[in-house]
Amino acid sequence: MTTRLTEAIVSLAETPDDVPDIDQRLRHLAQLAADRVAAVDYAAVTMRPDDDRCFVAASGELIGEIEGGVAAAAGADDATMTWPGFRDTAARMGLGAVSIPLFTGSGAAVATLDLYGHDPAAMAPLSADLCAVYDPDLRWPGDDDSLQPLDAGGEELVAGFLQALSVRETIQFALVLIAASDRVETDAAYLRLRLRAAEQGVSLPEAAGTVITARFRA
Repeated sequence: MTTRLTEAIVSLAETPDDVPDIDQRLRHLAQLAADRVAAVDYAAVTMRPDDDRCFVAASGELIGEIEGGVAAAAGADDATMTWPGFRDTAARMGLGAVSIPLFTGSGAAVATLDLYGHDPAAMAPLSADLCAVYDPDLRWPGDDDSLQPLDAGGEELVAGFLQALSVRETIQFALVLIAASDRVETDAAYLRLRLRAAEQGVSLPEAAGTVITARFRA
């Protein structure tokens, strides 16, 4: 069964890059991760690697303890802040971090979701399962039997990331087929796929699926 955290990650991967509420979606996703994943004390969304500003969400029990954050002017998530230099602050606080890319419909990684926790043992299974999503054959260093089981929120996060990668792969494959058949560049193929989705009243992955199905039925 899908959950709000899983849905938020997957929905972002299905969404065109230029929708006006991308920032709000990212803030909401950070707050869901901080609230739902037990090992995570802070979740930060960084939009650009060279920018030290990020949206930071704290788990419920830490909201009253936050210092140095500036409340975000936009969005409904009151516990989500724009916090310059948070990555340096996290290092000084001794927080361990796990990061995953966040994709939009074109396949671009528009941001990273950085998950911070005080307890390395609690963060380790999250790191291990996310590594397995990247490469199922990659063995986690150390003793797998010593890893704690993921909580429900951690399972939601891993499931969302796995499904988002699948969505991205489907759309990217359709773009390759459109680019080859129409003899256009990838950017033009993406615009054509968006147009098909709008005309058919379906999502980008659904439109991509029809492109792939048509290609292999021909």
